[in-house]
Amino acid sequence: MRPRRYGDAGQAFPIYITVVGGLLFLAFAYFAVGQAAANRNGAQTAADAAALAAAQDRRDQLADAWVKDVLDPNKWQAIFEGNAEGLTLSCWRAYQLAEQNDAVVDFCGDPGPLRFSVEVQTNRPMGDSIVPGEAGRKAHASADAVIESRCEFDPPAAGAGPDVLPALLCKGVTWELDPDDLDVLPKPEDLFDVHLAEPQANDE
Repeated sequence: MRPRRYGDAGQAFPIYITVVGGLLFLAFAYFAVGQAAANRNGAQTAADAAALAAAQDRRDQLADAWVKDVLDPNKWQAIFEGNAEGLTLSCWRAYQLAEQNDAVVDFCGDPGPLRFSVEVQTNRPMGDSIVPGEAGRKAHASADAVIESRCEFDPPAAGAGPDVLPALLCKGVTWELDPDDLDVLPKPEDLFDVHLAEPQANDE
């Protein structure tokens, strides 16, 4: 009988352990990277939703102001530019939507009457990571939402009476407004468009 050769098997075992260990490390690395990417995506989703919610609340308030002053066309332009009496803070909606997306608002503000900026961070940390100190770090994201008027009109002529209202042209739809019949008026989404702002280019 030929003797069994244990030497080759003994030499192959460390190589096998090294290969398996390397594969496990790669699997863990891919998992950690995927988990971090998912967390960042969640943060961006929360920021986008929060910014849009705040802007939509402001849009609704502006639409209500327009309805209130519909018989005074001299006030329309200011309202369509985001300036109206009695506007209240809208960031509460940003906080609400961030919470629904498992995040918290770090900052919410309106740099202009028709724009909201929001920064959020996730409640959950990054989780397992191959980078020391990264496991407990939370993802951050920011978003800007803008409100744009959809409507145009010709200002009333000097001396025009209150019984004549300008026609309102809103993205191809003309609203002929009758002061004696105001049961059907444009809705907030007819008057204003709300969308996320385009990301600003970074020169750094």
